[in-house]
Amino acid sequence: MTKTFQMYIGGSWVDSMENETFNDYNPYTGDVFARIARGKRADAARAVQAAADAFPQWAATSPGTKRKLFLKAADIFEKRQNELVASLNEETGSTIGIAMFQMFFVPGLLREAAAQTYNVTGEIIPADYPGAFFMATRQPAGVVAGFGPFNVPYILCMRAIALPIAYGNTAVLKPSEEAPVTGGVLLAEVFEEAGFPPGVLNVVTHSKEDAPEIGDELISNPLVRRISFTGSTENGRIIAEKAGRHLKRAVLELGGKDPLIVLKDADLDFAADAAAWGAFLHQGQICMSTERIIIDQAVADEFTEKLLQRVKAMKAGDPRDPATTIGPLINKAAVDKVHSHVQDALNKGARVLTGGKYEGLVYSPTIVTDVKPD
Repeated sequence: MTKTFQMYIGGSWVDSMENETFNDYNPYTGDVFARIARGKRADAARAVQAAADAFPQWAATSPGTKRKLFLKAADIFEKRQNELVASLNEETGSTIGIAMFQMFFVPGLLREAAAQTYNVTGEIIPADYPGAFFMATRQPAGVVAGFGPFNVPYILCMRAIALPIAYGNTAVLKPSEEAPVTGGVLLAEVFEEAGFPPGVLNVVTHSKEDAPEIGDELISNPLVRRISFTGSTENGRIIAEKAGRHLKRAVLELGGKDPLIVLKDADLDFAADAAAWGAFLHQGQICMSTERIIIDQAVADEFTEKLLQRVKAMKAGDPRDPATTIGPLINKAAVDKVHSHVQDALNKGARVLTGGKYEGLVYSPTIVTDVKPD
């Protein structure tokens, strides 16, 4: 039976104000993984208000109390590992490898947040008067809006909220519509089980169609003081422009066109291993994926052959299988985008050494060579 997940606002699990839901699909099977509360602008506004209401008491909470809550959250995350991995496989198509990486990383992140509760330091500033000095202390800002991506949701969504909350802020988390459960709902469950007070963390889920109005509310609402965004460069520009219009500080982690450069004196086996891992980890759906390889002509043929051997050995398919290296892309639009790039390269004279095909949303690992600068 398909599960239905609500939003988490003010310490309560709630439906959207319009009582609507949307389907969250398993990218490998195409089945409905879950039905998700379809938040709208008004839901984002009430989440912000809940965070603002909780802020004064949370900001005044002792570091020792905060520390205990984060340490408990880390233990809970580890305890729920099997469930969290299964949800990640089903919702985002993550392979076991990238899922387990998140399982090891997030508890460490939460324990670091616990440590940071005691690391809010200030400064002593000299004064012109003998025997006098000024003291500068750091204070929490207020409500932080976190925008999370679909690709590595446990790490990147938790990172958006854990440290701000540790420093005394409250948060509203907007996970991607492609990962509302793993990027939001399950994190709220962990925080709730750990005993965080109502309103400290709030999660607003939404469909793709409603993302712009949710985002606009979280940026423009005067109660929101800081913004954390991880996502595409295209959307990052929009966030930056809107945040600047409201004179709000924003931290943006965006995409890139990351190169790997192989010089003629390189260890080619090591370089080929690095290229294969860097290019195809999580189907290449991470912001620092290797997207182009620049090779000294003297070793180009030898390196290419070594890389080709490694890529041909990769197993594509069911992300629940521990032997699978390549799982599905997140949706059909992603498959179409990848395939259009490959076809464009071919039309301009490039050659496909392996791959270039797809079945469902699983795109076979692909190497394209003789690529033109345009």
